[in-house]
Amino acid sequence: MTAKELREKYLNFFKERGHAIIPSASLIPENDPTVLFTTAGMHPLTPYLLGEKHPAGKRIADVQKCIRTSDINDVGDAWHLTFFEMLGNWSLGDYWKKEAIEWSFEFLTDEKYLAIAPEKLSVTVFKGDADAPADEDSVKIWQNLGIPKERIFYLPKEDNWWGPAGQAGPCGPCTEMFFDTGKKKCSPDCHPGCKCGKYAEIWNDVFMEFNKTAEGKFEPLKQKNVDTGMGVERTIAVLNGFSNVFDTELFVSIIGKIEELSGKKYGIKITSPRPSPSKGEGEIHPSPPLQKEGEDVTRAMRIVADHVKAATFILAEGLEPSNVERGYVLRRLIRRSVRYGKQLGINSIFTFKVAEEVIKIYQDTYAELKKNKEFIINQLVKEEEKFEKTLEQGMKEFQNIIETRIGGAIMDKRLASHSVFTLYTSYGFPIELIVEMAEERGLYVDMQVFEQDMEEHQELSRTASAGMFKGGLADTSEQTVKYHTAAHLMLAALRKVLGEHVTQKGSNITAERLRFDFSHPQKMTEEEIKKVEDLVNEKIQAGLPVKIEEMSLEEAKTQGATGVFESKYGERVKVYTIGEGKNIFSREICGGPHVERTGLLGKFKIVKEESSSAGVRRIKAVLE
Repeated sequence: MTAKELREKYLNFFKERGHAIIPSASLIPENDPTVLFTTAGMHPLTPYLLGEKHPAGKRIADVQKCIRTSDINDVGDAWHLTFFEMLGNWSLGDYWKKEAIEWSFEFLTDEKYLAIAPEKLSVTVFKGDADAPADEDSVKIWQNLGIPKERIFYLPKEDNWWGPAGQAGPCGPCTEMFFDTGKKKCSPDCHPGCKCGKYAEIWNDVFMEFNKTAEGKFEPLKQKNVDTGMGVERTIAVLNGFSNVFDTELFVSIIGKIEELSGKKYGIKITSPRPSPSKGEGEIHPSPPLQKEGEDVTRAMRIVADHVKAATFILAEGLEPSNVERGYVLRRLIRRSVRYGKQLGINSIFTFKVAEEVIKIYQDTYAELKKNKEFIINQLVKEEEKFEKTLEQGMKEFQNIIETRIGGAIMDKRLASHSVFTLYTSYGFPIELIVEMAEERGLYVDMQVFEQDMEEHQELSRTASAGMFKGGLADTSEQTVKYHTAAHLMLAALRKVLGEHVTQKGSNITAERLRFDFSHPQKMTEEEIKKVEDLVNEKIQAGLPVKIEEMSLEEAKTQGATGVFESKYGERVKVYTIGEGKNIFSREICGGPHVERTGLLGKFKIVKEESSSAGVRRIKAVLE
């Protein structure tokens, strides 16, 4: 079965069961403040999981593109990926565990769909703790479907509980389905969730019945939701009898291109002579740059294929590499790809050639890849050239640091903080790359010291290092909602003062302030800032009504509504209008909450205007 066939079968299955099909949302989350990228299907739907009405109804299904960097060190094994597609079906206060589990089982095992033998399936359920009881309801449903008790496993919260993505939000127990690959058990205790490769997770049903408060309490949700996920890559690997996701059609031509560029064959090992250790320091040695004995070509090629694919999809969103937030993750992926490419013997600019294969595979499914191909290619070449200029010199510096360490019998294996700082700031090495190279030589980096150095130099916040970015709304408190409405007023004012080229590029809205990124080629003047402030305050003082309407996407466009994130809403959208009649000031497609009248906002003040990235400015503003 191909990925296209799987997507179609899945969506048709749930369409027949009353689900509206919505398109994939952007990889840049609008509604979830706790994640840098869309890491799961739930993030674009957070307001609806909390009770807001979705324009498409209570039953929806989709194929959501996702980026997840939490498992980046596992990429290269059989199953882990940075970019992946997640099939999802959702109940927003409609059906519950029985329907969700029965439909999952039917789609997996019925001859009309995936036809997986039931005896190949094992399942896990939440075993319960002080916050919530064991999920015995799911156990009974599985047993009624014929799954015997010995193939039902109770696992703790870290395995069978989903969410919240941040400190607070919707969450609940889940039941996961695993396919037995036929591989021998690694131990008598081997069970679904073990990383040995015997069991491959292919489906997850999440039962969102709690809301975790900021104080850490688990309260029942007013609306119970079902959130399910099925990985496209893992599922087609299982269906086609592959032992890993990289043998599927979604990777074969990409790895073929890497073979062509490197002159090496997928599935063999690099063997390189290893220098003798100096002065008896057996664990630390000056190994050749970017290479160590027995490094697996297969793993290196998988990492390059995965990382370039992820970078290609991120670039398709219009993002550029940088040293902060999303741009930092993008830079890390590209530079890590280059590093492993060199390990494979590729010494020319190459990532754009791999990206071209990615675009060929996905362009009919995700039109933004073809549409933004020139930008993707140019950015990859630009970033690789930038890295190339410092890579060779930086590797010499790294080698000098290693050889200096080997100069005597040193018990402390910590890489000096000033050395780490120099490699990062002067040679552009992502901190994760420095950590990797140090570990390969038996050294380690003190991340606490590094983060303190970075904070002192204002170059990288700990938040960005952890891959977190508070974009969108931090919560739905009254003050945050006011700031959200103010952000709409400010965008309209920016477009009137600076021009129609201004579009939203990201936002971070809390109960204390708003931060807003927008497209504009140069620094705003003091006069422009004051004009925007005055215009927003004029509209606040006018006490304009804020009206919400549901309509078709076409109707919204006809009425002049704007919306950066309109693709996720499907055929029906919510349009917020500020003002009425001839006094309409702002009209946007938006799924978030707003105040009823602008007069509730208070006085608007811009406290800072600065650069965010190339061609993008950032405003920080408050309501007084």
